[in-house]
Amino acid sequence: MQRAVRLQTRKNPASRAGLVKKAARKAAVPDTPRPVDPLDTDFYLLDELLTAKERAVRDKVRAFSDAEVVPVINEYWEKAQFPFALIPKIAKLGIAGATIKGYGCPGMSPLAAGLMAQELSRGDGSISTFFGVHSGLAMTSIAYLGNAAQRRRWLPPMARMEKIGAFALTEAQHGSDSLLLETSAVRKGEHWVINGEKKWIGNGSIADVLVVWARDAETDQVGAFLVERGSPGFRAEVMTGKIAKRAVWQAELTFKNVKVPLENRLAKSHSFKDTAKVLTATRSAVGWEAIGHALACYEAALAYAKEREQFGKPIASFQLVQSKLARMLSELTAMQLICFRLAQLSAEHKMTAAMASMAKMNNAKKARWIAASARDILGGVGILLENHVARHQADMEAVFTYEGTDSIQSLIIGKEITGTQAFA
Repeated sequence: MQRAVRLQTRKNPASRAGLVKKAARKAAVPDTPRPVDPLDTDFYLLDELLTAKERAVRDKVRAFSDAEVVPVINEYWEKAQFPFALIPKIAKLGIAGATIKGYGCPGMSPLAAGLMAQELSRGDGSISTFFGVHSGLAMTSIAYLGNAAQRRRWLPPMARMEKIGAFALTEAQHGSDSLLLETSAVRKGEHWVINGEKKWIGNGSIADVLVVWARDAETDQVGAFLVERGSPGFRAEVMTGKIAKRAVWQAELTFKNVKVPLENRLAKSHSFKDTAKVLTATRSAVGWEAIGHALACYEAALAYAKEREQFGKPIASFQLVQSKLARMLSELTAMQLICFRLAQLSAEHKMTAAMASMAKMNNAKKARWIAASARDILGGVGILLENHVARHQADMEAVFTYEGTDSIQSLIIGKEITGTQAFA
């Protein structure tokens, strides 16, 4: 029978063209798949545990991502351009500062903050990273470690996103071993003088204020210093050639005798233990961010599988695809449960560094797998930016590494388990 069809179409080009067009119509997938309701991916009914305020935050940020981010982000991502036009739109959401109370910040619950990070990431990882650096790392540093005057000066304009923040810890030779950072701060009269270099600093080239971690030359302890844009001796160069998070800029920073007023040293930053407080508080957000990437990929794969026809029926009807979707949803649900419980522990001030590390380690690994599985379900079109999965899959490579690699997270947990630290 198949041979007869081949012979017929070979003899009759018009018939062959008709069959091709008919097959293309059956296989076509709408340009805009139906929106996925948040409850469609809530297999364990976690929505029932949310307060009205938490649900409102999630829905507001999800609507923003769908309406403002998803339609435009692929072009920015492909060209490695930062979408400055989105900053005032994000500012209108009133979410900067997340759990910080006062100073114009929303003072939301840890669970609402997590859902916010999830939905920003579900829209796009570059936007999530930009916002996480500003609202999470930079604003949290000032809120946790600044005195009243420092908080009053910086947090209100940062909450309005009139001032953008960055967090400068990592150095080229000190990534995982950031405790050994070499950037120095020497007190001279009414100023600190900072010298050194930083690398992989998100927002570093656009920030109005940078939280720069440097070693106090007198005490040999690490402290945080607020370096303002335009300070003489400060230079930022945008890094190029990235295959992930392409729509957010990381920078290499150079400090050559940069003078910082005494009042710009964060008053409560005395050692790397203070740095760790900030990292623990923000690391849980990366677990939520991984959920966002996984959600986007799962939703795209499910919608595609229901609409894409092969062998005369939707591929969602095949056992192999259903098995893959079931396992993806299972891992996604486990990721959600970990972060929901971690948010509860954070609200009760019971979250430890190891707990945050477990969420980051588990969720980054599982989201990476979900993204790859979604790409597989989409087949060839999975590598096209227009279907969004490829962007999320590439961005997960960055999530898997930053804020502590998978290996380092495992060793933080390992120390908690064994009581023995495996690294210096």
